[in-house]
Amino acid sequence: MKLELRGITKRFGSLVANDHIDLVVQPGEIHALLGENGAGKSTLMNVLYGLYQADEGEILLDDVVQHFRGPGDAMAAGIGMVHQHFMLIPVFTVAENVMLGHEDTKGLGALDLPKARQHVRDVAQRFGFQVDPDAIVGDLPVGVQQRVEIIKALSRDAKVLVFDEPTAVLTPQETDELMAIMRQLRDEGTSIVFITHKLREVRAVADRITVIRLGKVVGEAAPTATNAELASLMVGRAVELTVHKDPPKVADGGGLEVKGLRVLTPSGAVVVDNVSFDVKPGEVVALAGVQGNGQTELVEAIVGLADRASGSITLDGVELIGKSVRGILDEGVGFVPEDRTEDGLVGGFTVAENLILDRSGDSEFVRGGTVMRGVLHEFAQARIAEYDIRTQGPDVPAGTLSGGNQQKVVIAREMSRDLKLLVAAQPTRGVDVGSIEFIHTRIVETRDSGVPVLVVSTELDEVAALADRIAVMYRGAIVGIVPGDTPRDVLGLMMAGETPGDGVAA
Repeated sequence: MKLELRGITKRFGSLVANDHIDLVVQPGEIHALLGENGAGKSTLMNVLYGLYQADEGEILLDDVVQHFRGPGDAMAAGIGMVHQHFMLIPVFTVAENVMLGHEDTKGLGALDLPKARQHVRDVAQRFGFQVDPDAIVGDLPVGVQQRVEIIKALSRDAKVLVFDEPTAVLTPQETDELMAIMRQLRDEGTSIVFITHKLREVRAVADRITVIRLGKVVGEAAPTATNAELASLMVGRAVELTVHKDPPKVADGGGLEVKGLRVLTPSGAVVVDNVSFDVKPGEVVALAGVQGNGQTELVEAIVGLADRASGSITLDGVELIGKSVRGILDEGVGFVPEDRTEDGLVGGFTVAENLILDRSGDSEFVRGGTVMRGVLHEFAQARIAEYDIRTQGPDVPAGTLSGGNQQKVVIAREMSRDLKLLVAAQPTRGVDVGSIEFIHTRIVETRDSGVPVLVVSTELDEVAALADRIAVMYRGAIVGIVPGDTPRDVLGLMMAGETPGDGVAA
């Protein structure tokens, strides 16, 4: 099915999110829509999917103008969408989620769950998915949840499939699997719109690339374009794709020291197993590994979120185990969580309020139990300018910002305090190249100021760019600690559980 958007314009008050955008996606084509966070990519696709109504312009399918009053109309016309933040009900099974909104019934109006289960099996078999129709969605890894979203879209006979930042929460292995699925769909004639800001992925899978900047189409490119060319189109300037940093000036004594750390789940399973390492003042230690090997739980133990942690975690000689989260933050720990929407922000609070979430009792902002709005507004305006947060103002709800700008709010909050330790988990997840450049620079500046920095990332490019030393985790344990310039293939073997070989420092 051929998709054509003509002159699509969408305004939110004085903000023009989409400015007369034209886009053509041919049948059996993967068309990448590339742009910075906040460029208008997701808004454009929400117009296509019927979630928003365009102020101007037309949507055509096979040269026929469409009038979508909502997502139901778009789905009926053959458009499916895999959202960046999955539209699944966690307490429902896979089969129940797939049939939601399109329920088949049998006698006396009872849901035909056996039919839904079989449909899930049929689609899963077609693509080689390992998906249990009776599994509770909330218990599934994010990569499998995304497959459920794909099954939902395909179960409604989607001829045009939109993937909105589909790799934002996937491991490198899951990303490769998704690329293979997209190619298979394309080869079967499905038209695919692939929204992303990851240059490596665009060049790997796209047939054509359209670049959007500040709500406008600024150019088209072939997959043969270089990363530098694509980044320049996205951002409107030359982007430094490598991190420049001097050798670390590591101080003796102090910093973070973890000894014999063990973390159990509520059911008693060991998820962090006798882990020991340190992060000295003035260095970045990156914790690498495939997601799900204990990194999340280790970070939770450091910041006081793990209930069943034993061993020792000290910061400048002060024991953190046993302290509350509030007490640990007050010790000077800055924390960038891996899931900003769940743990980093309160979406209904304003940008200004989110910038002082962990300083809400600070006398700088609060007197006599009352927030001094003028002081807060001035502080927020300064952080918005300093961290290039794209927002209409400090009083805008943080939940309305693009994902990358939400991440900048979290980064700005955590780095605007006096820190003794920065813990940054997946600091650039779902963030565009311009913002990645900015965040990486800030992390290096924090390290150069003498603060120990622990970075947790599943992106090997990020690990290699930032780390002075790399600790690789596998099944809850540290396989080895190696220098920051360790080759990717060696790190890959360690991530699969192999210990460092001869010639690689552990």
